[in-house]
Amino acid sequence: MSKPYTGGCACGAIHYEISAEPIAMNDCQCRDCQATSGTGHGSYLTFPSRQAVKLDGQATHWDMVADSGNVKTRGFCPACGAPVYLTFSAMPDLFTIHAASLDDPTRYQPQMVTYTVRGLAWDRVDPAVPKFETMPPM
Repeated sequence: MSKPYTGGCACGAIHYEISAEPIAMNDCQCRDCQATSGTGHGSYLTFPSRQAVKLDGQATHWDMVADSGNVKTRGFCPACGAPVYLTFSAMPDLFTIHAASLDDPTRYQPQMVTYTVRGLAWDRVDPAVPKFETMPPM
């Protein structure tokens, strides 16, 4: 394994260290990710186990129902408002972080684009990255 993935919120009140490799890195163009990011998509790294995550600080949580019907929980900083991570009721072991929350965001390398069916014409993602209209089969 490479060095741990570290990062957190904009003000430093929340910090994480993840001692695992991500199982997926994706740009998501669903409407929820557009609204949360304030742009055309959200960029995420998903890790296979919460046990590999050391999380310091207290996030505020917001639950929403995803297109799948499952609950998606967003963790963000109550002080600066920066989005930091997501968890999923249907896949409780997974831990997903926002790429921009990384201390070294150059470690993010998108492997796919999801929910292109909701993509906006002005949001131009890398044409070389595989695209899926919704979520690809797991």
